[in-house]
Amino acid sequence: MDYLENRTFDEIAPGDSAALTRTLTTRDIDLFAVMSGDVNPAHMDAEFAAAADSHRIVGHGMWAGALFSTLLGTELPGAGTLYRGQTLRFHAPVGLGDTVTARVTVRAKHAEGHRVIFDCRCEGADGSLLISGEAEVAAPTEKIRRARVDLPEVQLRRRRGAYEALLQATEALDPIRTAVVHPCDAVSLGGALQAARLGLIAPVLVGPEARIRATAQAEGLDLDGAEIVDTPHSHASAAEAVALVRAGRAEALMKGALHTDEVMGAVVDKATGLRTERRMSHVFALDVPSYPKPLFITDAAINIFPDLAVKADIVQNAIELVRSMGVAVPKVAILSAVETIMPKIPSTVEASALCKMADRGQITGGLLDGPLAFDNAISLAAAQTKGITSPVAGQADILVAPDLEAGNMIAKQLMYLAGAESAGLVLGARVPIMLTSRADGEISRVASAAMAQLFVRRKPELSA
Repeated sequence: MDYLENRTFDEIAPGDSAALTRTLTTRDIDLFAVMSGDVNPAHMDAEFAAAADSHRIVGHGMWAGALFSTLLGTELPGAGTLYRGQTLRFHAPVGLGDTVTARVTVRAKHAEGHRVIFDCRCEGADGSLLISGEAEVAAPTEKIRRARVDLPEVQLRRRRGAYEALLQATEALDPIRTAVVHPCDAVSLGGALQAARLGLIAPVLVGPEARIRATAQAEGLDLDGAEIVDTPHSHASAAEAVALVRAGRAEALMKGALHTDEVMGAVVDKATGLRTERRMSHVFALDVPSYPKPLFITDAAINIFPDLAVKADIVQNAIELVRSMGVAVPKVAILSAVETIMPKIPSTVEASALCKMADRGQITGGLLDGPLAFDNAISLAAAQTKGITSPVAGQADILVAPDLEAGNMIAKQLMYLAGAESAGLVLGARVPIMLTSRADGEISRVASAAMAQLFVRRKPELSA
């Protein structure tokens, strides 16, 4: 076991020193920004720093300066030390990848207050002076020896990194003409207009015009140039939006401030809806902080207890969406409670049948494996522990839930316990449907619009 042992005031002599060498990493920069709130673009934005020739100075060298505190608090004098003051002068920037050595050296001792004065010096790998100064501490008078405490695990991620990458993927694409169904509240109207500003959609606002304009006025939203199709109420809004698609005047639907069953009721109508030979299903796209890539979960909103044929359509819908987002061969994990086929657990039998359907070309474009338990699907370590050899296990792009209840719980747990950000589409109809929840914010609606745009614009290329 590693221990920390201090040096008491009586044990310290002038000339004593301690040193610490560290290399500045991106993680250090991010941790410093989180701790200090310092988001100076010279520290956080590589392009800005390069243009300013600042070499990403971190807090004007405060990252390196903090190493002195580490030395004084853990090495010399160590545990029990009280800081009384510090003055530092920064001579040169510390850049990403730089290796620095910080050193504290005892200059003087004063019995009154057990004060110790240290010279502080930080040098680069080439010996160049980066920081100089002094520190004054009250040294401990009692010997302390303690087991070294493990540092807490800190999980860092660039917030909205996947969202920004998604928007970048749409930059060269034309906006899709989208019927926005009943956008009569601030979130749904604001989300649609923001998606339009980003070039994702060309919105046709379908709903009571007076309410839409009143919402825009109350929220300070600009409706200039927006097409509005006036309807008396939400049911009529859903019917009219579907009619726009059937008439070729819209390439997608976006749900606004109305219940899901109102939208889907109009979509699935056998006479006037948007049915195809493919079963409709919903796909959640999640940006999970602890997972290295976007994770897609299906079906968590449409099909309650899908049979084998419906599951085949659910899988195919998800594969086509993920391929449109740039994944050449999506890895599809068919989930169950266990990773072995057990006749008493029907989802394991259906998982094996889906994999065989893929082998025979009945499901195309993806790489399937199952049954897989959730841990085996997303954790390589869990899969290896259980001896599962699979190109899908531990690195799935798509998780296919056994039923709606399981899928919905998986998605919601990842959102509310793991901090995942979400977007979602309904596929299998004539056009993609952005079926966001009323609780979803503007980011979810914009991300769903970006997914729909990619699906509409890239699907012809993938089908060719």
